[in-house]
Amino acid sequence: MPDTLTAFNARSPAEAEAGLLACCASPAFAGKVAALRPYDDPDRLLAAAGAAVLELDWGEVLEALRAHPRIGERPGGGGREASWSRQEQSGVEDGLRAALAEGNRAYEERFGHVYLVCATGLTGEQLLARLRERLGNDAEREREVVRGELAAITRLRLGKLLEEGS
Repeated sequence: MPDTLTAFNARSPAEAEAGLLACCASPAFAGKVAALRPYDDPDRLLAAAGAAVLELDWGEVLEALRAHPRIGERPGGGGREASWSRQEQSGVEDGLRAALAEGNRAYEERFGHVYLVCATGLTGEQLLARLRERLGNDAEREREVVRGELAAITRLRLGKLLEEGS
């Protein structure tokens, strides 16, 4: 068992939840995943985290979305979440920022929340194409997509948390 998982399992509930909140800003998510410790291997932790995100009610999902910057905007501030967001959105070129800003406005007007996509490994063009495609979703379908994207981001960030040993 990796030392980082051992350390995560040994943390107090409050310390574990604080680390988990950097991965997904839903207290319900953090409480549930922390309460299920100890985990015997990282894959079980990642699976539990993904499942916990998918089980959030829509209000809890919206709470988690408030911690995510708009795609194409440079996150301000410090801390893990801002640093991870900058890495995740590194494929966005300056020339696309205006088109993404326009798409973000249209998306937020249509759905009432920030456009969320797991941006890791995607180019700015791919992010913009996905945004435009998702504008065609109905509200129910888009909620399903958002949950899936949030779960993917959460699993990636949890992997980074374990790598950092935090």
